[in-house]
Amino acid sequence: MLDGHALDPRVLRDTFGRFATGVCVITLRDDHGNPTGVTVNSFASLSLDPALCLFSLGRSQMSCRWMRDDCAFVVNILAADQQDIAWAFAKPRENKFDGVATQPAQRVDVPAILGAIGRLECRLWNKYDGGDHELIVGRVLHVEQAEGAPLLFFRGKMAALEA
Repeated sequence: MLDGHALDPRVLRDTFGRFATGVCVITLRDDHGNPTGVTVNSFASLSLDPALCLFSLGRSQMSCRWMRDDCAFVVNILAADQQDIAWAFAKPRENKFDGVATQPAQRVDVPAILGAIGRLECRLWNKYDGGDHELIVGRVLHVEQAEGAPLLFFRGKMAALEA
């Protein structure tokens, strides 16, 4: 039974971390039109009709501020061998694409990461309050998939799952 006492943020984070998740990089453009991106593990499917997906971004993240109006983005579902890419996009840095192979997306003007096992090209559908995060819902315009093992995140570490 749960009680009304305050939760220890570290214990809460550790408990959430016991749920294994896939790892994605959301690629988009900043306020100046430059390509950028952010690593997320909060990605989920939402609806098949209309085709919608969702993920969350911390309100303090710059990428959260760039999710406005008709924003386009690509959800790149990373393969097990793309740990370096996941960590590179998880940290603030000037050029997150340095050393990352990309190709143009099919339906949106955003780079897509080569080697990803899944790709969803989206436009912002809506945003919702999620406490210290915003829930981002995207309308899926185009999908692509490839074979391979997924990259997972569990207890603060990246791990591979055999396909």
